[in-house]
Amino acid sequence: MSDVQAWIKETVTNNPVVLFMKGTAQFPQCGFSGRAVQILKACGVQDLVTVNVLDDADVRQGIKEFSNWPTIPQLYIKGEFIGGSDIVGEMYENGELKAMLEA
Repeated sequence: MSDVQAWIKETVTNNPVVLFMKGTAQFPQCGFSGRAVQILKACGVQDLVTVNVLDDADVRQGIKEFSNWPTIPQLYIKGEFIGGSDIVGEMYENGELKAMLEA
């Protein structure tokens, strides 16, 4: 496992909610990342950890390999890959996301 993969694994394991995104929660750099942040805030997430993939090309590529998922943002809850913006949106609308966050 590369250093980047090890760091990603440690980050998603040690934090309850992690969003790999373009930009920051305060200043999202793409609409999909912004939407994911808004949904998580609407679910009442207080301790959201965000990783700006634009800061590091190795992390940007590494997270795609880690999850085997081609797009950003990527949401992890309790170490488990949940999905990207569309999946997070669908799970929010059907109540599944809030239930998972509260479990």
